[in-house]
Amino acid sequence: MSTTQKTNWGQFIPLVTVFFFWGFVAASNDILIPVFKKSFDLTQAQSQLVSFAYYIAYTVGSVIYMLISLLVKQDLINKYGYKNSLAFGLILSAIGTLFFIPAANTGSYYLMLAGLFTVGLGFSVQQTVANPLAIALGGKSTGSQRLTLAGGINNLGTTIGPLIVAFAIFGKASDGDTNLSIESIKIPYMVLGVAFLLVAIFLKFSNLPNHLEEETEENNTLLKDRSSALKYPQLVLGMVAIFLYVGVEVSTVSNLPDYMQKELGFSITGVAPFVSLYWASMMIGRWGGAAEAFGLDKSKTLALKFIAPYLAFSVFLFVNYLAGHDLQPFYLYAFIIFIMIIASIWTEGNPSKMLLTFSLIGIISLLIGMNTKGLVSIYALTSVGLFCSTLWPCIFALAISGLGKNTSQGSSFLIMMIMGGGLVSIFQGYIADLTSIHFSYIVCVICFIYLGFYAVISKRILKNQAIA
Repeated sequence: MSTTQKTNWGQFIPLVTVFFFWGFVAASNDILIPVFKKSFDLTQAQSQLVSFAYYIAYTVGSVIYMLISLLVKQDLINKYGYKNSLAFGLILSAIGTLFFIPAANTGSYYLMLAGLFTVGLGFSVQQTVANPLAIALGGKSTGSQRLTLAGGINNLGTTIGPLIVAFAIFGKASDGDTNLSIESIKIPYMVLGVAFLLVAIFLKFSNLPNHLEEETEENNTLLKDRSSALKYPQLVLGMVAIFLYVGVEVSTVSNLPDYMQKELGFSITGVAPFVSLYWASMMIGRWGGAAEAFGLDKSKTLALKFIAPYLAFSVFLFVNYLAGHDLQPFYLYAFIIFIMIIASIWTEGNPSKMLLTFSLIGIISLLIGMNTKGLVSIYALTSVGLFCSTLWPCIFALAISGLGKNTSQGSSFLIMMIMGGGLVSIFQGYIADLTSIHFSYIVCVICFIYLGFYAVISKRILKNQAIA
C-alpha cells in the first residue's frame, strides 16, 4: 500500500459501499422485530431472535472461516484475495435475501430468520476483509481515521435504513398499526439482494487491491516466527477490547428505554427520539473523527473537525423534524458535541491516545448518568454514543498492527468478538434485575476501564515490537 499520508480515494470510495449496507441492514432489523412480533403473534423473547440470528452469524462465519483455513492449511483470504473475498461475501448476503421470497409467500418466521442469518454470514466475510483493507488504503498514521470515516458511512446507513424499510413495508402509514401483509417484507430485501449483486460485480472489476503488502512481516525480524495471529498479544488483548467495546456500545442504548420508562416515566414514543440520538451520536463522532483521512492541511482539517460533526447533527435534527418530533430538547446537545470535538483535537488522531481519552470521558459520562435524574442523566448516557464512535477503528488499528500475513486471520478473530453486543447487554439486564436499571450501568463503566487499560498496554506492546 501507499506509504503516503493521503487516502487512495479511487479504491476507498468503492470499499465504503459495503459499510453502508452493514448499517442499513442492522438498523432495519429494529423495524422487523415489531413487525414479526405482530404478524407471527410472537412473545418478546421470540421476536428478539431477529437480532440473535443476525449477530450470531458474525461469530459462526468467523469460526467457519478459521476452521476451513486450518483444514486447507492456508488462510482463505490470503489465498483467494481481498477483493475476491469481498465479492464472495456480497454474493452470500444476496443469497440470504432470496430466503425472504419463499418465507413471505409461506408466512414462515424461521425461514426469514434463516435469511437474516445468511445475510449476516456474508457480512462476516465482508467485515473480515473490509476493516483491514480500509486501514491499508493510504498512510499508516491515518489508517484509523479511514476506518472512522467508513464507520461514518455505516452510520448513515443506520440513519436512513429504517426509514426506507419502514416506508417500503408500511407505505405512508404513520405507524405500524396497519393491516400489514407479511408478503410486503420481501420487497425491500429483494431490492437489497439486487444491490448486493451489483456492488459485488462493481468491486470485482474495481481497482481495489487483491492482496495487502506485508511490510512489517518482512522488515521486523521480531515477528518472522509468528505463524498464528493468536501469538500477537496486541491481537489477543484487542479481541477482549472489541468484545467489551461492542458490549458497551449496544448495552448502553438497549437498556436506555427501560431506564427512561421505569425511572423517568417516559412513554415509548417519548423514548424513540433519544434512542435515535444515541445512534446519531455515533455518526456525529465518526464524521468528525475522520477529518485527518482527507489529507488536508492543518487549518482545513481543524475546520472540518468542527463542521462535520454539526453537519451530522443537522442530519439527525432534519430526520426527526420530518418525523414530527419536538426538536427543542436536543439543542443543548450541541454543547456536548463541542466537548467531544475538543477531546478529538487534543488526541491528534493517535489511536491509543484517542482510545484512552474517550474511554475516560465515557466513564465520566456514565457516572454522571448513574448519579443524576431527568434530562441530565439521559444526555449523559446518550453521549456515550459520541465517545464510543471512534473506538472501533482505534482498537482495530492497534490490534492488527504488525500482524503482516496474519492480518486477515486476526481480523476474523476480531469480527468474532462482535458477539459481545448481545452477551454484555444480557449481563447488564441481569444486574438490573438484582439491583436497579440505574445502577446496572456499572457494567458499562467496567467495560470502559478495560478499554483504557488496552490503550496503554497496546502502545507498550507495539513499541516493544518496534512498531510506531
